Amino acid sequence: MTLLLITNEQLATLTLGQFGDEGSQTTTATTADGSTNTNGGQISTGPFGDNFFPMLMLLLVGMIVFSFFGGRKQKKRRASMLDSLSKHDQVLTRGGVFGTIVEIKPDRVVLKVDESSNTRITVLRESIEQVTADTTD
Repeated sequence: MTLLLITNEQLATLTLGQFGDEGSQTTTATTADGSTNTNGGQISTGPFGDNFFPMLMLLLVGMIVFSFFGGRKQKKRRASMLDSLSKHDQVLTRGGVFGTIVEIKPDRVVLKVDESSNTRITVLRESIEQVTADTTD
């Protein structure tokens, strides 16, 4: 069993080094075998340096900004697609129904889904996912 003996002078040096002696530039530490290790004014930093938190905040702000502008661009493209709908456009709804636009109302669109039986359905304008083909006559 190893007995660690520390003198008062070594204890004072350790305490001042640990709790920050303003006048001291060196830090002294005692190892388990009793020898002293002097760290010549070097302060150990974390693995990412001293500015880890500001880098993390900058990354977070960047992610928020990019997601905001990406969403705006997609909304603008979708709004222009919905505004440019016209009769005889073939569209796909969010429910997976293909149809041809027969009539356009301010908030609804009438689609013809079957040519043989002349089946028509009315859907919300916002439920149109994409225009699949333009067949203007």
